[in-house]
Amino acid sequence: MTFTIAIDGPAAAGKGTLSRRIAEVYGFHHLDTGLTYRATAKALLDAGLPLDDETIAEKVALDLELAGLDRAVLAKHEVGEAASKLAVMPAVRRALVKAQRSFADREPGTVLDGRDIGTVVCPDAAVKLYVTASADVRARRRYDEMIAAGESADYESVFEDVKKRDERDMGRIDSPLKPAADAHLLDTSKMGIEAAFQAAKSIIDVALKR
Repeated sequence: MTFTIAIDGPAAAGKGTLSRRIAEVYGFHHLDTGLTYRATAKALLDAGLPLDDETIAEKVALDLELAGLDRAVLAKHEVGEAASKLAVMPAVRRALVKAQRSFADREPGTVLDGRDIGTVVCPDAAVKLYVTASADVRARRRYDEMIAAGESADYESVFEDVKKRDERDMGRIDSPLKPAADAHLLDTSKMGIEAAFQAAKSIIDVALKR
């Protein structure tokens, strides 16, 4: 039986870095579910297709191949903004959730991170973590990432983008961002990746012994 770890939280809270570290240490498969929305958005952008046509977006989502999602390419700011618009479309969410659930069945275990893993995609996950941080800390992290990647960035604009993303993610009708009732909360505002990993590891190790 596969062991699934569901990790949710808002943008730039550190859940992606934490998820990859957990998957590496435990030898589990990892999926950043946000990349599935970004890949769908990029396919639409590349083809010059509209971002507001749910039927077209659903078809692209259904044809998405989860293997080989390129983080470096999909991490671009404009792709993320486009993906956030697609994420509010119920038909797109249904198509991608189906693919994500299929991924979660892989042996010996999986780590999925996103916005609705513990609440919708994998509600029966063995471990659920909700990773968060204050909006200003998350905006600073995103700003630093963009500068390090050679992109031009303005902190105030990044901060406003983070707040808008939160509003969209938490306010959407279908699968809003929120902690699962049985999720463990990790606030990384004043926590480095190693401290966050050790906190998560202690929770996972207990669950593995059950």
